[in-house]
Amino acid sequence: MKKLVFVFALAFLCTLTTKAQTSYTGAVGLGVDLYDSATFFGPSGKYFFSDKHVGQAHLGFEDNATIITALYSFHKEFVGADGLRWYAGVGPSVILLDGADNIFALRPHAGLDFKIDGVPIVVNFDWRPALVLSDNGDGEAGAFGFGLMYAFN
Repeated sequence: MKKLVFVFALAFLCTLTTKAQTSYTGAVGLGVDLYDSATFFGPSGKYFFSDKHVGQAHLGFEDNATIITALYSFHKEFVGADGLRWYAGVGPSVILLDGADNIFALRPHAGLDFKIDGVPIVVNFDWRPALVLSDNGDGEAGAFGFGLMYAFN
């Protein structure tokens, strides 16, 4: 599943020939948090505090589990690629498990954000390993995030 989403995101970003623009203040939409053993789907939001400093929240649902993630990111445009930004940051996640202890994790992340000019759509994809801070749960180096959002000014 993760490989399929990665290929889709990469193909989508590579086939776009439209001039892109990054001028949006925030975005809301669907977020996907991909672990090796679980895939969380749910609402996601992003807000630019300034041109480079961004907050992002994600609420994801899976069988008998819910994940709450809050991330801070530093965004920077690629030179010569309007609308395409790279970003990196960190934030906490809490996985609420039905019938088990909750899992607390630190989530460093790095990824790409793309906004198309004239279309209020933002696509982002990132690598989001989970460094577990609680006594239960295992860390996950191969965790990824994907978002498809509606942008607003």
